[in-house]
Amino acid sequence: MKYLDFVDLTYQPKETDLLCTFHVEPDGITLTEAAGGVAAESSVGTWTELTTEMPYVKRLAAHVYDIEGNTIKIAYPIELFEPANMPNILSSVAGNVFGLKALKNLRLLDMKLPKLLTESFKGPAYGLTGIRELLKIPERPLVGTIIKPKLGLSTKDHSRVAYEAWLGGCDIVKDDENLSSQKFNPFDDRLTQTLEGRDKAQSETGERKVYMVNITGDTNLMLERAQKVVDQGGEYIMIDILTCGWAALQTLRDQNFKLVIHAHRAGHAAFTKNTRHGISMRPIAVVARIIGVDQLHVGTVVGKMSETKTEVLDNIDACKAELNGLKPVMPVASGGLYPQLVPALLETFGNDVVIQAGGGVHGHPMGSIAGAKAMRQAVDAVLEDETLEEYAKKHSELYHALKQWTA
Repeated sequence: MKYLDFVDLTYQPKETDLLCTFHVEPDGITLTEAAGGVAAESSVGTWTELTTEMPYVKRLAAHVYDIEGNTIKIAYPIELFEPANMPNILSSVAGNVFGLKALKNLRLLDMKLPKLLTESFKGPAYGLTGIRELLKIPERPLVGTIIKPKLGLSTKDHSRVAYEAWLGGCDIVKDDENLSSQKFNPFDDRLTQTLEGRDKAQSETGERKVYMVNITGDTNLMLERAQKVVDQGGEYIMIDILTCGWAALQTLRDQNFKLVIHAHRAGHAAFTKNTRHGISMRPIAVVARIIGVDQLHVGTVVGKMSETKTEVLDNIDACKAELNGLKPVMPVASGGLYPQLVPALLETFGNDVVIQAGGGVHGHPMGSIAGAKAMRQAVDAVLEDETLEEYAKKHSELYHALKQWTA
């Protein structure tokens, strides 16, 4: 079968087909040939005629069914994929095709798995609604922080900073993505001492508090660490899902730990930042949701990260839109956030968001307790339909935050 044999603009996708949308830029061949090449090389075709090809193989061919500008849509028969095997699926539709010499650029924009394939994965155990039930916060945005500096604090100081953030009003405290079990802050000690701080903060504030400890490591180590979190009464774990890999994430999810999975997307920009090549964040969010994370970093629009409002809204949609009956995932905003940005954040996200501010809490001139209070006050101001400036007249922590940072 030649590349052009994989282009059929009359083809009507079946309910059981896996659908992908790509941006394609050919190099030395026509766009139609390039589109066919992507479909061929990601299904049953290759660059030359084969003597080993049997007539029955053609029924497994992918079909390019739509070409509009440089955007193409491809339908893949479900039989091409092994159920409950995300590495297999992605090795096909997002594998060698990115290296084809005949393509100048190729970007996976979207991926839709059929219901039968989706149902072979577990999906989120808690999701957005389950997280709200766990924290007993039915409507308002969740306020969190990342311990800063991200590396270097001793276990004692790490747990103290976490306690202060909870005491000031944060619902959630999170490790940073590169804190694991270094000598200055070993995992076991950090887990124990920080959960002790959580318990103390809960008793003193009357609010539910949770700690997202980073369990990222090799698969067996992650399973061991997750069990330790359960044994010590933790309710959350954090995983760097791209650096540990989809297979490791799926193995962890399949254990059915009674833990919320917070998905950090460290490394995503290596795939997502170039808008003409690679993989957009949307299919990454879809894959993470299907495997079974409960909340996921999606960008901020404001802050220090580069994604546009259109991209962030698309990521939010991937977390919350109907997806073959899977629970919606809680979107997380993180990266260069501080109280002045809260109105803009909530305009984009609505109330279903975890606002994660690291420096925006711990850089407050009055300390971490005041920094956490200022973030909660900024959220309360928006919910009470007041400007931050008006609200700050009655709340000194927010007042000093407004003086410290300008949006």
